[in-house]
Amino acid sequence: MAKFDLKLRALELRRSGVSIRQIAEQLGVSRSTSSIWCDGIALTSAQRANLIRKQIESGNKGRQIGAEMNKKKRLDNIIAQEAQAKKIVGKLSERDRFMLGIALYWGEGVKARGSTTAIVNSDPAMVLFARNWFEKLGVPRAMFRPTVFISDAHQDRELLITLYWSELLGMPKSQFAKIVFIKGRSKKVYENHDSYYGVLALRVRKGMTLKYRILGLIKACKS
Repeated sequence: MAKFDLKLRALELRRSGVSIRQIAEQLGVSRSTSSIWCDGIALTSAQRANLIRKQIESGNKGRQIGAEMNKKKRLDNIIAQEAQAKKIVGKLSERDRFMLGIALYWGEGVKARGSTTAIVNSDPAMVLFARNWFEKLGVPRAMFRPTVFISDAHQDRELLITLYWSELLGMPKSQFAKIVFIKGRSKKVYENHDSYYGVLALRVRKGMTLKYRILGLIKACKS
């Protein structure tokens, strides 16, 4: 198609409300050329509104595609790193788990000599690991006295919260201390409100000798 014919076609497309970018793409010319050719064409308000709507839709679609691509890259990276980590860690021995328990108490346990023996955390997997570790140290399950700490915004979920930790730890609800509801200024309800079960202190009753032993284990790891 000759240059003159291209220009006529560009004017025709522009009068029908086609964007400068689309005209350039259809005719195989630069956007600047398309813009110069169509400079004298005034679009109606309806045509301008339609172009703006298409631009917004195109932008939203582009952002959505970009977000999906980034999400896929992130998930692929997570899967790859988890697979690599599994190879590095390998199968844990009993000693490995024992040493992990010492590190866990070192980081999350109550260490003051005159206080109770307890590990405090909100991660269910970590709390369950702590229970198993305590039992390996000879603590009978009946000697645990778990206590939950949670915002007073969850008072209407008291029974559900106790039931959740009771089933997780394999202990009767009667073994739990009364939930400690923490008063807060904010009454905002968060998205995870119904799936949050607070912070659990896994306490051991009459566990001072155990406390001294654990503190000795931690001290041995420091040297």
